[in-house]
Amino acid sequence: MAGCATTSKQKQTKNDEKGYKIAVVDLMILKRQKLGAFQLTKDIGADGVEVDMGGLGQRETFDNQLAIDSVRQQFLTKARELNLEIPSLGMTGFYAQSFPERPTAVRAVQDCINTMKQMNVKVAFLPLGVKGDLIKYPELRPAVVARLKEVGKIAKEAGVIVGIETALNAAEEVKLLKDIGSPAIRIYFNFSNPLQAGRDLYNELAILGRDRICQIHCTNKDSVWLQNDPQIDMKRVKQTLDNMGWKGWLVIERSRDAKDPRNVKKNFGANTAYMKSIFQ
Repeated sequence: MAGCATTSKQKQTKNDEKGYKIAVVDLMILKRQKLGAFQLTKDIGADGVEVDMGGLGQRETFDNQLAIDSVRQQFLTKARELNLEIPSLGMTGFYAQSFPERPTAVRAVQDCINTMKQMNVKVAFLPLGVKGDLIKYPELRPAVVARLKEVGKIAKEAGVIVGIETALNAAEEVKLLKDIGSPAIRIYFNFSNPLQAGRDLYNELAILGRDRICQIHCTNKDSVWLQNDPQIDMKRVKQTLDNMGWKGWLVIERSRDAKDPRNVKKNFGANTAYMKSIFQ
């Protein structure tokens, strides 16, 4: 048994040295803020799970069960038991909202940052929402910048990073980050954005560079598994990231088989195994 433990430890160290870890999203494995997400993540074979902050809707802030001490403790204990990590907290409630227009948007992000501190999670995922699409609504850019400056101050003080997802191309994202001017606001890169917009995925990664990308949602739209996706050459992605010197979490969000989209174990298990075969 001791021999096995050493091997497993060596394997873990080897993965840490390589610097790439693979996670899934609790929302996408149909376990949004549910304790069962951890066992399912273990069964899928991933190294960690991005935990969601809960629904937002018209509430002032997220429907966040992790604000309850006992619930939060259960999550942390379960992660430890199963040797899994929580690489990030997701604020996906903002997808259907407008970050630049909601009166309580900054307060909601503040609640997420408070939870991050309590759980020792270093990255949050913030999509800017329907009206946060600065290609469609360029007039809302000043509001986005002003609010992200505020969020940046709170995040920097807390020692965490807020990763934003935008509709902009990489060169425009570089400008946006410059305008925000906070080391605590970075890009949470999503493969599907450049792919769906017909942009060059590898070039976009290189333009952003190592220090502007905090984490990556490493999937495309739902149609086929990653290994069967003609739009992504994953070995080239790895080469690009290696050349940039980027290390971190690759978080699987979609790329489910459209013929069997609700088969969570099959879809996420296949994508996780494939990502590990390339990156670990």
